[in-house]
Amino acid sequence: MGEAGEEVQLYIYDLTGGMAQILGQTLLQKHIEGIWHTAVVVFGKEHFYGSNGISVCKPGTTALGPPLRTHSLGRTCLPEDVFQEYLQGLEQDSFALGTYNLLHHNCNNFSNEISQFLCGNAIPSYILDLPNEILNTPFGQQLAPILESFSNSIGVHPGVRRSTSDFESLNNDIDSARKQSALLEEKRNKLNEKLEKRDKRKKKKKDKNKHLGDHFCAESGPSSTRHSNNRRKMSENGTNVANGVNPAVIDDNDIEDLEKKELELKRKARDPPIVFSDTINIQNELERLVGLIDGRINPDDMQYVAELDQYMLENEGSWALGEGFLSFVGRLLNDGQLVSEVRETILNILAAAALKDDIILVLHQDRREHILMNYANGFDKLPLLEQLALTLFMCNLFENNSTSEWLLYISEWQLGSSLVSNIRVTTKVAVNSLLSEDKVLQDRGTALVHNLACKEVKTVVFDDVVVELAMAVLQYFNSKPNEEHSFRCMKSLARFCQISRQDVPQLIQMIGPPPSAFKGVSNRVDEQINEIQNYLQ
Repeated sequence: MGEAGEEVQLYIYDLTGGMAQILGQTLLQKHIEGIWHTAVVVFGKEHFYGSNGISVCKPGTTALGPPLRTHSLGRTCLPEDVFQEYLQGLEQDSFALGTYNLLHHNCNNFSNEISQFLCGNAIPSYILDLPNEILNTPFGQQLAPILESFSNSIGVHPGVRRSTSDFESLNNDIDSARKQSALLEEKRNKLNEKLEKRDKRKKKKKDKNKHLGDHFCAESGPSSTRHSNNRRKMSENGTNVANGVNPAVIDDNDIEDLEKKELELKRKARDPPIVFSDTINIQNELERLVGLIDGRINPDDMQYVAELDQYMLENEGSWALGEGFLSFVGRLLNDGQLVSEVRETILNILAAAALKDDIILVLHQDRREHILMNYANGFDKLPLLEQLALTLFMCNLFENNSTSEWLLYISEWQLGSSLVSNIRVTTKVAVNSLLSEDKVLQDRGTALVHNLACKEVKTVVFDDVVVELAMAVLQYFNSKPNEEHSFRCMKSLARFCQISRQDVPQLIQMIGPPPSAFKGVSNRVDEQINEIQNYLQ
């Protein structure tokens, strides 16, 4: 079974062509393997950043030739149009034309940014740390002003700059082809449905008449052949030719999606996330929101409530939520003139929306403003009802793989005097909920910690937060939780031991309470305790 998603590769080039290894020891008094330029290859294109802005080309066709080496960054399940929209945002903001700096804001920073967006992984640290290594040498400090002066002339060509008319024309062609492909796919699906219904009718008729005996069976062979021939003729002469597809081809094209869904179902069957699908009455919450904000906000903003109605009640896709929807949510969350019930209500609605798989497209629109996570970062100062609604939203985001991964993004941004990231904010919400005095919030906290612990991600994602989560779980055990909460937290602690095999076991032994103190609560709790004991020996 093949892996789901699109492979993401880092192309690594040495700008000196090997001279850095020869001259590094002489000039810098330290070994330098190379002066690195990197690019990210995904969706069949090489993306890189220089003094000309963000550029794209066929992989390996820049003036540098083939890469010195390649490094697998992982796989992404994000669609290409979401990635293109993300790049468009970058080239208008942090990686706009004229922002390039050879030492502090270069191609490698760009590669790291989009790697974290696509896969949640950083590029190798030896690449990112190179400028500081050079600048920390005496010769490097003398060289710094010269290198700074080169910043505006550094470029790696050929490549098409994303903001040029050629690139826009290419993208328009791609968009047009994508729309045509979507229409074709819709026709394919309708045809498949018709064929499936026809097969079901045939099977039903065959089962119904099976009692007619051997005579019928003798006739059914030629009959089946005739039906098969008829279908083949239809495929050759009818709707299928107009669509240019065959049902067998459709199955091949869909196999990757089926594999992805199968893997996700297996993960859920093994470690089902704890979500709250029946907590919110969406009809009541939408009506409540209208009553709370009608006449108190800009009348134009009421259109977004209508969009929510379309999305949540009429089951339209996330396309129903316009470009300004997240800004509207931000105004509701941050307008001090509105009562707290407004924030509670919009969060409850978002919690229900979090169960939909296409809500990820809305979340990715928040990559620049960080409206939702900036609000969530102030969790400890929020009123209880807002805290409850926010934890409900975060728990429900674990219903789908892509949205749960969004909660764990490690890309940082500046908020006040602090650097924050999605995973740090998610951890903060989980810890504060778990250690709350409110029983309902504690329940949500145990669910959130459980979902975090059972999420299958690379260890590096949890490196900064696993000890904090484990400490919170150990502290929570002092409150003598019930069996369900004991199981969630003991299972989480066992997973944290797997992730951090040295720090977490040491923490358990240092501050306790010992997991053995909970022996006998239930068989499933005992199983998790035995798992933890393996790491304590």
